[in-house]
Amino acid sequence: MGITVEVKKVYPYPFQHVVSSYLNKYPTPLEKHVSAIKTVEERADPATEIVYRRRIATCNNVVPSFLRRCSILKVENVYLEEESWLDLKARVMTLKSHCLTWTQYASLKEESVYKESAENPNWTEFIQKGTVSITGAGLLNCVLETFAQTFLKQGAKKSIAIMETILQDRYGCPFS
Repeated sequence: MGITVEVKKVYPYPFQHVVSSYLNKYPTPLEKHVSAIKTVEERADPATEIVYRRRIATCNNVVPSFLRRCSILKVENVYLEEESWLDLKARVMTLKSHCLTWTQYASLKEESVYKESAENPNWTEFIQKGTVSITGAGLLNCVLETFAQTFLKQGAKKSIAIMETILQDRYGCPFS
């Protein structure tokens, strides 16, 4: 089976502000479940002005305790890998991330884009699509996918709220 969650948001801030805030968003007291972000690779192509980054996020395991009775879910941390391509000329940042934990049982992937808004060049559009598919957990597949769908929806809302808070703290209210 599998589930998909899509999110769209327009931030009333310029592209460079939004991208800078995103790249420096974690760890933050606003999100207690992300404990670390480590850049493991970064390179820039001077000809194309594209900056590539590969980062690993360390997150607390948020699977409910009743589901952690299953031994495969008894881990303290969950690790996510994120790759990003920041195209400074086109003013677009594309991201792809996936879960490194439980890969034999689950596939969790997100694809996101930050780009200058066509409506207003001082605004930034954000589009994200996340998919989760659970296999190999027998009767728990459906339960885990339902939990994952709820978690992805809540996580996307919280991530947007964190971005809005960071942007307001750094750059002020966009309409004042």
